[in-house]
Amino acid sequence: MMRKEDFSVLYWGVAGAGKISTDFFVAVASRSIEAAKKFSILHQIGLSYGSYELLAQDNAVQIVYIGNLNTDHFETAKLFLDHGKHVLMEKPLTMNAKQTIELTSYAKNKGLFLMEALWSRFLPAYEFVMEQIKSGTIGRPLSVDASFGEAGLDQVDRLVKKKLGGGTILDLGVYAINIIQMTFDNEFPLKIGAVGHLNEDGVDLSVAASLKYSNGRSGTLRTHSQVNMPNEAVIVGTDGIIKLERMFHCADTVHVNGVRHEFPLGPNTKLMNFFNSRGLRFEADAVRQALINGQCEHETMKHEHSVTIARIEDEIRRQIGVRFDVD
Repeated sequence: MMRKEDFSVLYWGVAGAGKISTDFFVAVASRSIEAAKKFSILHQIGLSYGSYELLAQDNAVQIVYIGNLNTDHFETAKLFLDHGKHVLMEKPLTMNAKQTIELTSYAKNKGLFLMEALWSRFLPAYEFVMEQIKSGTIGRPLSVDASFGEAGLDQVDRLVKKKLGGGTILDLGVYAINIIQMTFDNEFPLKIGAVGHLNEDGVDLSVAASLKYSNGRSGTLRTHSQVNMPNEAVIVGTDGIIKLERMFHCADTVHVNGVRHEFPLGPNTKLMNFFNSRGLRFEADAVRQALINGQCEHETMKHEHSVTIARIEDEIRRQIGVRFDVD
């Protein structure tokens, strides 16, 4: 049972001063006080801390957005939960399904909100796609194909170093798995087949995977860190097709049976680090509403959804030979 709090104004803290943290601020925590201060000045934030512990001790902060390295997610989340903070965790929630099960149970037992920040699920375009599927516009969806790849990502440390929790599946593939899972009611696949290419550090540079579901349904995904892929998602049903254009994970345009539908995300008030990241506000609004409703998880991104996605990622990694110390 969640304790009663006033969420009429939600006070955020941010753990990690990386690019993805740009849109979340009240107080900033960073392992580098210099990075924290620079982030605070850039975004006109009043407080900055040189450690996560100091942020955790700030009684004014109600919820913390964690955007640090993948390998630090589990312990960082537990730190803030131990200090009574609600947590919105950048994907992946943790490094594997075992940690995800433990962390979600930990938060629930404390009566605190915890959610994996798969912001795609809260975008207007995605809500529209789900409405179209449920209303039968494309008939019964049988196939989902999604790709996500960008040239040059093989030069980014957090993607290519095992000690940082790198790899295209955890960073890019999660979005492809997500759209497949949303289409197929978050069901765990009957069978998973995957191949991939690893670097010298044992981290996946590219992956191709196929997921077999019940009742004739299937999904395919491709990720790459060395070439630009279509970065589109296509959902094919018995009576039509839904297509999310390039950068499908943050789509503002959807084609349904050839008809274009646009979902503007609002004006860019400042330079963003990532395409369409102003859409993060829909996720933040959803989190606030869940807190107002006294929920420890959001219906659109439940704990069980995160566990299922992590299980799929685990199996893909197992088949292609990517293993982390925490596995």
